[in-house]
Amino acid sequence: MKNNEKKGFTMQLQELLSALPFYTTSQSIKNIEINGLKMDNRKIENGDVFVCIKGFTVDGHSFAKQAARSGAVAVIAEKPLDVSPAITIIVPDTTKALAILAAKFYHYPTHNFPLIGITGTNGKTTTTYLLEEIFKAHGKKTGLIGTIQMKIGDKSYEIKNTTPDALHLQHNFHKMVEEEVDIVMMEVSSHALDLGRVYGSDFDIAVFTNLTQDHLDYHKDMDDYLRAKTLLFTGLGNTYVNEKYAVLNADDEHSEVIKNSTAQPVITYGIHTNADVMATDISFQLKNTTFTLNTPVGKTTIRSNLIGTFNIYNMLAAASVAVLRKIPLDTIKYALENIQGVNGRFEQVTAGQKFAVIVDYAHTPDSLENVLETIKEFAKQKIFTVVGTGGDRDRKKRPLMAKVATKYSDLAVFTSDNPRTEEPAAILKDMTDGLMDSNYKVIENRKEAIQYAINQADTGDIVLIAGKGHETYQEINGIRYDFDDRVVAKEAIRQKGIN
Repeated sequence: MKNNEKKGFTMQLQELLSALPFYTTSQSIKNIEINGLKMDNRKIENGDVFVCIKGFTVDGHSFAKQAARSGAVAVIAEKPLDVSPAITIIVPDTTKALAILAAKFYHYPTHNFPLIGITGTNGKTTTTYLLEEIFKAHGKKTGLIGTIQMKIGDKSYEIKNTTPDALHLQHNFHKMVEEEVDIVMMEVSSHALDLGRVYGSDFDIAVFTNLTQDHLDYHKDMDDYLRAKTLLFTGLGNTYVNEKYAVLNADDEHSEVIKNSTAQPVITYGIHTNADVMATDISFQLKNTTFTLNTPVGKTTIRSNLIGTFNIYNMLAAASVAVLRKIPLDTIKYALENIQGVNGRFEQVTAGQKFAVIVDYAHTPDSLENVLETIKEFAKQKIFTVVGTGGDRDRKKRPLMAKVATKYSDLAVFTSDNPRTEEPAAILKDMTDGLMDSNYKVIENRKEAIQYAINQADTGDIVLIAGKGHETYQEINGIRYDFDDRVVAKEAIRQKGIN
């Protein structure tokens, strides 16, 4: 561990609570040693503090007594509870309190390394992995937290949410300190920002990629969605003790609002709007993208394996951060040119076929349009698009997704995505109701839909399978079944070759 010896996982309750701006309790908290923080009563051990979190379906307050019986010495709640002999500590918001306490308990781990947060509707994952490659090329040991996984150096760990809950987040940061990482890149979702999961995390650079319609099942409207995104930038604070920066997409109209939300210096990137970091002389091919990277410290030609305008924006965002971190331009060039791609992001599936099959995570109208516009640039023959939309999510984007798919495709095949608790047929009806175009087919079974599209493809055609990308499951009625678009596509290609 940097700076000092490894710190233990015990603390005086009074010291822990000193991190909170205020709290109330009718009992003495002196001389009480705690061993851990927990938000799951089933994992309570003697000496733990149990924090009652109100979830979307379960309220932790209901399990406070069980936590006390299991050995919790204190319960942090939003209302008085009878949990004797445990001490009840009342706070206004347990979710935000947990974030503050977790950072305190793990000795503020993000003070030990530079932390880069990336937020936006699209591009977070790719930008994060690009930064990882750049810093690795510069000889740094990296930490990464994102949609696909958590990484510490070359070791990978499974992760459930784009941004983990505050307790797991700070524990992961602490683990990164123990592993002596040099720098950490992290995807920051609007949910995490709104729920206060990143309270207590000290970001050095905050990156905004773009904002398009998504998550309106959670946010009441686009203004509320944007407000949540600005929290990452207001959270940079107004201290000038450490260098902090906001990195903004100059081509996105929402950047102006975000710019006005931060007290820190701003660096911009873009293609169409004059910016600090820009791409010019852009050229697209099926296998690569070429452009001139213009930065305040010089310019260089980039020939990248990543395809499309949207990936140029991702590379510009990553390059902007790298320039701020004083990474040499030749190192940035090397990393951008040598990264092979990110799982499920414009990932090509090949099994000897004479047509292209691309799997992409595009699950918003804007991201789907970006991918299809890119494909349109180099498509020589027909475009087939297999796409669905998730259940228990923003219903308003369903017809928009369908409209985009039919606009850019010779044939769109609408199918099931992750229906979750909804009926797939109902989701598909939402997609197709009012659709004026007729160049589509509905095949509910996703495997059959992929097989159908691939069977229609001929030499020079392109099949896009969108929506799930890197995911290796399909969630139906709360159960996750093994399902990987890439595996299914490869098998369909082989069968087509046989037949």
